[in-house]
Amino acid sequence: MNTRIPAWYFVCFILITFISFSSYAFGAQVSPGAKEAQAAGPLASDQTSSERSLTADPVLKPADDAEYEKEFEFPEDEAFVSPVQVADPLEPLNRVIFQVNDKLYFWLLKPATQGYKFVIPGDFRLIVRNFFSNVLTPVRLVNCILQGKMKNAGTEVARFFVNSTIGILGFGDPGKQMFNMDISDEDLGQTLGRWGFGNGFYIVWPVIGSSTLRESAGFFGDLWVNPIGYLEPAAAAVSVGAYRRLNDLSFRIGEYEAIKAAAIEPYSAVRDGYIQFRNALVDR
Repeated sequence: MNTRIPAWYFVCFILITFISFSSYAFGAQVSPGAKEAQAAGPLASDQTSSERSLTADPVLKPADDAEYEKEFEFPEDEAFVSPVQVADPLEPLNRVIFQVNDKLYFWLLKPATQGYKFVIPGDFRLIVRNFFSNVLTPVRLVNCILQGKMKNAGTEVARFFVNSTIGILGFGDPGKQMFNMDISDEDLGQTLGRWGFGNGFYIVWPVIGSSTLRESAGFFGDLWVNPIGYLEPAAAAVSVGAYRRLNDLSFRIGEYEAIKAAAIEPYSAVRDGYIQFRNALVDR
């Protein structure tokens, strides 16, 4: 079986990583809408983290699942304190894509997710989430090592062994429930940040949503250690990845709506909240 990642992954990763060196030039600039967003106050709640949602823009935590917040240790108190500074030279284009993603969320993703949530019991959705979390261990493990967090790397190895055996292929999470081993939510975007790369400038990708040059490089780089990306045919990898996002989103329905309702200017609020959140993950 041919297990090579498609060549376009490699091309995109190299291209975005090369452009990311411009982050040192752009990282300290203030986006055109930053002052307006700062005047409105810090965002009260807002990607998945490195795990990035297929929502119009990322939301941070599920309203109906307190364990999700504990498991991934969202730095809520830290993420929305200091003002945001990020360049947004693509703002006109970003705003267009933001509106498209917004409509995609409300017209397609939200109804599909609500239907999925209505039909599939919460316990089963939790099992599915546990399984995918276990499958994605290589992403977290590699980035723990690259950041020098060897204790966390050891925990990831132990979690994988325990959850794959006692937890029956990762469908359960005895690593957390029995041995109190917390997940290390690390990705390449955070690794690049720890290495000193700035955010670069802000980007809104179709479907994926909020990102930056650094986070885009991290997204494509993580595909190399994401086992789902090695599924064949390619349509199978895309389908499985989309299902994982759908299942994750079922725990977070309502968060994006709350952000929009609380924001004076939704685009600026989502952008600045995303940057603050990702910066807090890098600094923790």
